[in-house]
Amino acid sequence: MGIEYILILAGAIALTFIAAGICFTVKTRRKVTYMLDALEDKETNFRFSEDKLVGRKFNRTLNRIRTIFEKEKEEIREQEQYYGKMLDHVQTGITVIDEDGEHISYCNAMALRILGMATFSNIRQLRRISETLDEAFRKVAEGVEERASYFNESSRVTISITASSAEIRGKNVKIVAFNDISSDIEENESASWTRLIRVLTHEIMNTVTPIASLSDALAKYAGPGAEDSNTPDIRAGLQTIATSANGLIKFVESYRDLTHIAPPVRKAFFMKDLAETVQKLTARQFAQAGASFHYEEKDEDILLYADEGQISQILVNLMKNALQAGASNVRIKAWIDSMESVIVDIANNGRPISKESQEEIFVPFFTTKPSGTGIGLSISRQIMRLHNGSLRLTGSDDRQTVFTLTFR
Repeated sequence: MGIEYILILAGAIALTFIAAGICFTVKTRRKVTYMLDALEDKETNFRFSEDKLVGRKFNRTLNRIRTIFEKEKEEIREQEQYYGKMLDHVQTGITVIDEDGEHISYCNAMALRILGMATFSNIRQLRRISETLDEAFRKVAEGVEERASYFNESSRVTISITASSAEIRGKNVKIVAFNDISSDIEENESASWTRLIRVLTHEIMNTVTPIASLSDALAKYAGPGAEDSNTPDIRAGLQTIATSANGLIKFVESYRDLTHIAPPVRKAFFMKDLAETVQKLTARQFAQAGASFHYEEKDEDILLYADEGQISQILVNLMKNALQAGASNVRIKAWIDSMESVIVDIANNGRPISKESQEEIFVPFFTTKPSGTGIGLSISRQIMRLHNGSLRLTGSDDRQTVFTLTFR
């Protein structure tokens, strides 16, 4: 009877241990499954109790795994923030387009600045800016450069777009990088014209100056004392040659201004003070034309650091051009844009500039005026270039013509 009792007791104990083991295994499996599901969902806000003796070591191990995973997750987050801040400080716009070709998964700060957008989450948003821009972003492929032009809040912008392919978390994406090359294009054009003008003025002066000097001297030899009956005609012809040559020399000398603009002497001054100065300088012309002048500041006390005399020259030239175009109202508006640049719009309601002429007005020698030399706008753009800024025609229609100065 005693042996049977012992066997029954031993069996009961064994069954108890087996049941406890099964129960512990089930609980353990549930904990592991729960932890894996949570980690898969990138959730680490859980912790297993270490108070009870049973399962304490196992729970401590699971909690340690959670801590390691959480630490790795934090390091990855810090790396992403680091690279994100680094990309936000580069001068290139960068966007990452998902494999669907529509959604934007990443966009750095410079991309938003160049595009003039507050947020950029879908490529369709580019259509609001320009159909050409939207098409260029969709079309650009690895190894191919695309260019697109559009108007932002202050000027015409031309950007260069390149792309590369990558795989991120098992998904194929397109990384698009783009830069504003408007200033580079204008600078190259300006440099080309400057070199051409230097060559032309040098060659013309070398050729015409001796002609003017010799013809003037010969005209003196064929003076009133000469006995030849053809002398008066010869003298008149030589004087005509001398006059024409001297006139051509003066004409060429006027274009030397394009290549000999003095470096700006910068100082700080308020934009409203400059507007008052320009108004005084053009008061007589405005009175004669019966036109009005208005100045508006969207931001208070706008400060410029520039050569006041040279910028005044630009504004006076633009205002005189407006009056010559029959404007009855000229308006200057200044503000600070999202990129901390000072923008100055000079608008007038005179005759619009034809579409054919809009592409040529900044080209040296080009003019629509019978007595114009075609260097006023060219010199003005050169001056803005020396100030690291830009001068552009941002619109011209029956309603108004607007020139925009940008001080970066």
